[in-house]
Amino acid sequence: MENFAIYVPRLVPQKDYFAPGHRACIGCGEALAVRLVTKALGREVIISNATGCMEIVSSPFPTTSWRVPWIHTLFENASAVASGIEAALKILNEKGARAKMPKVVAMGGDGATLDIGIQSLSGAWERGHNFLYVCFDNEAYMNTGIQRSSGTPFGAATTTSPAGKLSIGQATWKKNMPAIAIAHDIPYVATACPSYPFDLMEKVTKAVATHGPSYLHVLSPCPTGWRYPTDLSIRLGRLAVETGVFPLYEVENGKYRLNFDSSKLRPVRDYLTPQGRFRHLPKEEIERIQEGVNKEYQKLKRKVKA
Repeated sequence: MENFAIYVPRLVPQKDYFAPGHRACIGCGEALAVRLVTKALGREVIISNATGCMEIVSSPFPTTSWRVPWIHTLFENASAVASGIEAALKILNEKGARAKMPKVVAMGGDGATLDIGIQSLSGAWERGHNFLYVCFDNEAYMNTGIQRSSGTPFGAATTTSPAGKLSIGQATWKKNMPAIAIAHDIPYVATACPSYPFDLMEKVTKAVATHGPSYLHVLSPCPTGWRYPTDLSIRLGRLAVETGVFPLYEVENGKYRLNFDSSKLRPVRDYLTPQGRFRHLPKEEIERIQEGVNKEYQKLKRKVKA
């Protein structure tokens, strides 16, 4: 603790722009991720936030946890609103009406990003708007009752993909949103997790410094939906990376770089076992997931070496 007292204040910004007292669940990985992202963004930012967990827990009327300019949007239009803000700021800057250009950031969960909001996000990337989009991926629609999204991993039990005698739970593989972002040929795409806070904050800083669209996909462990003890959020995030289920990497102008690489990944069973949503899976399905993880990880490593 003595070392932390000496060094941590020098390593991270002390000012918080996501205030405590919000109504997130105990052990919420997403709330921690938002806190780290806003630390790295600083005060000069305008945030467009899609409907979802963070919008719900942070703004019960008449209170707010946001200490920066913040706009609540619908599920589908966080990127459209951010595009408008960025365009308006550009005009004001050209007219000399503003001395500074604040950073523009759009945020959404996996439902607002991978499912409902992907059309406005794709359009913004195609037009080349200069803003960062951050997806906080807790792998289901958690705030409305743990319904599956296209970010829900294969085999996970949710209220709309329940496991039982005739079902193993989610029957399709998780949508690869970072790959979709890369396919838009935008200059910066990265994955991150609050279990690796310095890596996360460094990527936020790099993303907002990029001219043009940038995308950050943040895995956000959720004790409520993933059904694990609330003190395991950091551990689960690390296990996701150490098993290769959620590799940490970034792509700058088409160049891939792995931020955490291991010659020998841990078995995916280590990541699945602590979570109640995978507790029903038989051995053969876990092996199937392991094969899928191995295949995707090797594909990623080939891109890094290319």
